[in-house]
Amino acid sequence: MRVHLKTLGCRLNEAELESWSRDFQQRGIQPDSDPGHADLLVINTCAVTEEAVRKSRKLLRRAQRDNPAAKLVISGCYASLNPEQAADLGVDLLIPNSEKERLVDIVIQELQLPTMPATAMEADAYSLLGNNRQRAFIKVQDGCRYRCSYCIVTLARGEERSKPLPEILHEIRHQRQQGIQEVVLAGVHLGGYGSDTGSNLKTLVEEVLEHTDMPRIRLGSLEPWDLPEDFWHLFKNPRLMPHLHLPMQSGANSVLRRMSRRCRTEEFLALAQSARKQIADFNITTDIIVGFPGETEEEWRQTLDFVEQVAFGHVHIFAFSPRSGTKAAGLANPVSRETKRQRSEQLHHLAEKTRKAVIDQQPGKTVAVLVEGGKSVSENGRRLWAGYTPNYLRVQFASEQFLENRIVPVTLEQNSNNTLLASVVEN
Repeated sequence: MRVHLKTLGCRLNEAELESWSRDFQQRGIQPDSDPGHADLLVINTCAVTEEAVRKSRKLLRRAQRDNPAAKLVISGCYASLNPEQAADLGVDLLIPNSEKERLVDIVIQELQLPTMPATAMEADAYSLLGNNRQRAFIKVQDGCRYRCSYCIVTLARGEERSKPLPEILHEIRHQRQQGIQEVVLAGVHLGGYGSDTGSNLKTLVEEVLEHTDMPRIRLGSLEPWDLPEDFWHLFKNPRLMPHLHLPMQSGANSVLRRMSRRCRTEEFLALAQSARKQIADFNITTDIIVGFPGETEEEWRQTLDFVEQVAFGHVHIFAFSPRSGTKAAGLANPVSRETKRQRSEQLHHLAEKTRKAVIDQQPGKTVAVLVEGGKSVSENGRRLWAGYTPNYLRVQFASEQFLENRIVPVTLEQNSNNTLLASVVEN
């Protein structure tokens, strides 16, 4: 038996696919990168936007067209929100998000698949993401208790569910045995970890730092209101990377109220100031939604001022797109497409300015870079290697040595098109 796994959407979906790949291998079902050779197709769908729904449906149709003989299994947010539509596409088995953790067992049982545990592959004998893989996403939590007015994912993912700590530690140790140098703890509402088990994110990070030897640990996207004041001391451990992605979505409090967001701009500014005061070179990135219904010129100006004040290292920019089934889809005073385009362009220029300012502070510093890959740049075999600093800034440097998947000390030298050029520290 061969299985082809495919995903759309978020990093959490990718982490789930990694887990399914290992589980299939342990049961003797071999992952295959070619869907045309597979006996079983498993697709993890997305529904965060109407465009994501369209892509999910297109992917399902293509899978059936390219390999009509294969069994087709789907899961993910589109499958959970639109089971009737998915069934009409000829799916053999639909597994809702609430059953994702048991997907492989359910598939084998319901489709009566032959398994060969005696000849099962060792977990990770086949890497789902192929070669050049140094970082792994570890799903520690699913679901969300909040209901932001623009978000459909909380409905699709359901109530909050935290993975037991022993399972998380076991998975991180396993990834380390496979040569992984860095893990990212991820969840739909990562800051809500432990809400259903009497624990919390701070305790999780402390346990991971104490009971694993993973060299580098990162945290996935976190809601700003989930961070307690004593959270920053965790970063005194150099294995916890000094970068957080804190999605704010707007810099105008009136817009944040319409979004049903729980953080206000003055609170975020105080949080950023506190983090940077306690943690050297701490980098903060964010998401901003442009053109939320009713967004006035004054509210937009407040967002631009906020982004400049915080001085984000990077801003993910999203033009608002109404998602059916959300409160925001029915709000009055939609912003025109042209206005959203103009505002997105404004924000892009400002975000590049703040990003450059962060990068320009780095030359002269010596940091450890996780090398992710390289290419030959000259006849004498020197390669141009690339990776990320602890605070998640892109770095490039040349070396004759083979450095892939090594953590290498480099001296940062200059900013070149928002990429830091560096030289390897000898010995």
